Amino acid sequence: MEIKSVRINAGKGYDVSIGENLLGSCGDVIGKTINPCRAAIITDSNVERLFLSTVADSLENEGFSVSTFSFPAGEQSKSIGTLSNILEFLGESRLTRTDCVLALGGGVTGDLAGFAAGTYLRGIRYVQIPTTFLAAVDSSVGGKTGINLMTGKNLAGVFVQPEAVICDVSCVKQLPDEVFADGAAEAIKTGILSGEDLFSLFETGDVKPSLAEIIKMCVTFKGSIVEADEFEAGLRKTLNLGHTVGHAIEKCSNYAISHGHAVAAGMAVIARAADRLGFSSTPVAPRIEKTLIRNSLPIYTDFSAENLTAAALSDKKRSGEEITLVIPDSIGRCYLKKIPVSTLHSVINAGLEVSSWTS
Repeated sequence: MEIKSVRINAGKGYDVSIGENLLGSCGDVIGKTINPCRAAIITDSNVERLFLSTVADSLENEGFSVSTFSFPAGEQSKSIGTLSNILEFLGESRLTRTDCVLALGGGVTGDLAGFAAGTYLRGIRYVQIPTTFLAAVDSSVGGKTGINLMTGKNLAGVFVQPEAVICDVSCVKQLPDEVFADGAAEAIKTGILSGEDLFSLFETGDVKPSLAEIIKMCVTFKGSIVEADEFEAGLRKTLNLGHTVGHAIEKCSNYAISHGHAVAAGMAVIARAADRLGFSSTPVAPRIEKTLIRNSLPIYTDFSAENLTAAALSDKKRSGEEITLVIPDSIGRCYLKKIPVSTLHSVINAGLEVSSWTS
């Protein structure tokens, strides 16, 4: 069984292990970093029935004492209430600073479990075990955790790096098409940022036979950004491509629209706006739009510029009377552009207009 490994030199440093059928041996992989101890597995109601017993058995076979907490699947659970319940569970399980938390699931689980681990006893160790494409290529790596508040997405959280990340490609292959597409959106985003090698796979080909390599490419690129700017002072903000409008779409839909689908539409909106307003040096929107469509992702939203602007202005990317947008200049080059909040409406409005090639 071939395991691809990527080293992330952030925090104390950790390895991302990528391969087939890793859940059944995750106890052995984790045991190379963390000695047997109490391990609290945090998961959601969907992942619980699919993978929890496999992970728990593997840990127990390696001498770990396992307790589990499951919450209702979905973005609505990424709340202060769920976080509170997890923290109470960790206390009831008598976890100490020598113990660990395991995040088994997608991005919501990773955010909640990581946030809880980073704050319980002022910080205990945790491991990310992503089971979705989106979590594998993006949210499981880099140490950003958070929950949504009523006023906006990811407005509370901590930076806390995991001890290890274990990515079982077999889980990703089992995903429903719509959930797989969520991950494709973040991988396409990474391709727009990193260059043609990754982007072209989604533009022209069937990506599923190359999943392990694609995940490795995404993790390697994100790792390089996180190593250079762990706490998002500058460069790391480019990873938010499509997220200002994407988060606004999520909020306007009351999170009925998934993160990946919202970010896809958000990337298309900002790419069209960049072309129309002269922010990009060459037309970039048609390639991005066609690639999103090819991968079963949306390029438009039904929400108005007024509603999206109002939602975006509560986003954490706002700084006083300015907001920072990530502008795609070409495939492989994006840059940060600060604009007055008073002009955000016109930028979004420009991006909502239908592209000439689709009309």
